[in-house]
Amino acid sequence: MDIFQWNDRLRLHIPTLAKDWEQYSLEERTAIIARWELIRGTIPDRVMEFEAGIIRMQAEMDEEDNFERCCELTYAIADLASRINDLHIWYRNDQDVESRRHS
Repeated sequence: MDIFQWNDRLRLHIPTLAKDWEQYSLEERTAIIARWELIRGTIPDRVMEFEAGIIRMQAEMDEEDNFERCCELTYAIADLASRINDLHIWYRNDQDVESRRHS
């Protein structure tokens, strides 16, 4: 059972449950939670990588005179910011899993 799928955009494995949480056995749920905890622990590193990219692009934009290139950089910065937002959502998603764990 490998319910974790690689997500290129976020650069980590995310869970893709094929059935409702309650339909998984206790052993399966425990394994899912354990693996998610390991993956979840890498999310702050991913956020820092994306933030570093944003900082690098903002510095490049400060020196850029080409309007089209500035537009490209703005789009790339917005994309990284969106990824960071999604990572924050996945990071908080652990609270949902934990509440289910104790029910």
